[in-house]
Amino acid sequence: MRKVLFTALIILITVQGFAQELSSQYEVLDKSGISEVFERAESITFLRSVSIQQKNELLGERYFNGASPDYPYNIKSASKSIISLLTGIAIEEGFISSVDEPISEYFPEYFERNPDSVKANITIKNLLSMQTGLETTSRENYGKWISSENWAEYVLSQPLTDEPGGEMTYSTGVSHLLAIIVAKASGMNTRNFAEKYLFDPLEIQAGNWDLDPQGNYMGGNNVALTPSDLLKIGQMILDSGFYNGKRVVSSQWLLDSFKTYATSPINSYNYGYMWWNRTLAGFRVYFAWGFGGQFIFLVPQLDAVVVITSKIYPTDEDREYQHPIFDLLEHHILPALSDFNPARQ
Repeated sequence: MRKVLFTALIILITVQGFAQELSSQYEVLDKSGISEVFERAESITFLRSVSIQQKNELLGERYFNGASPDYPYNIKSASKSIISLLTGIAIEEGFISSVDEPISEYFPEYFERNPDSVKANITIKNLLSMQTGLETTSRENYGKWISSENWAEYVLSQPLTDEPGGEMTYSTGVSHLLAIIVAKASGMNTRNFAEKYLFDPLEIQAGNWDLDPQGNYMGGNNVALTPSDLLKIGQMILDSGFYNGKRVVSSQWLLDSFKTYATSPINSYNYGYMWWNRTLAGFRVYFAWGFGGQFIFLVPQLDAVVVITSKIYPTDEDREYQHPIFDLLEHHILPALSDFNPARQ
């Protein structure tokens, strides 16, 4: 059963028309191949680390710019994918009934003061897929949001720019609502919930995790984890939610999370339950993505996890840092993992 997700994702990819025919055998990186990958990675001046794992075997890792393998670094918005996992666990444990629950169940005081039938019926699923219809609190609006006195109420007070379930609008404030919902539903703060149900089972010790003015742990940003922690999370997902033989996350939740519910109007990448996906080198790649270049890449067709972390520094709104990272993955790491030669296609 440990490879149920791996098999199901390949079936899902095939149904969606994205899969290429898999070879019955593929080679893992040899010493020369991995050396070439890391030499290429070293030329990307802002990287902190690159870790490559295939078939549950660490093939290699390299740290740059004085980065430490033991220090938990801020993974920025890759934290949203952690919040998605916590939401699935909360549903599996019976704290939340389903993704179809309306958010008004968790913010009754706000909606008593501010009646709005459309906003009140935004669902947990709308939060997960960033299809709330609310004005974004990210990008140019991020500063105003985190400077507000009440982050949750600031998000809920944003004007509707679309109907819930319509176009994707990426918003860190929306994922913050999810973190608060997990806490309210479980009766535990979000960090304690994460430690009990996700981090402790994976033998992870998280570092810093920011709080909002009301003392809620931040949803969707500023969780600190090590690259090896991120590898554990990725491998657990490829193993259908199991770690050391014990179930951590429902395999059905993972399958639902990696479906495509929306496409970003900004970059045209697909979005599931706070996990991105796109095709690279002929493979469907699923990924958690944090500002500055914090990534967990999952490639079910190759049974591979790739973790890349980077220094965080101001960049333009187009996130130009992503391009050398995706180039490294598409043109160096994936071909080496699969012995894939684009010239043969």
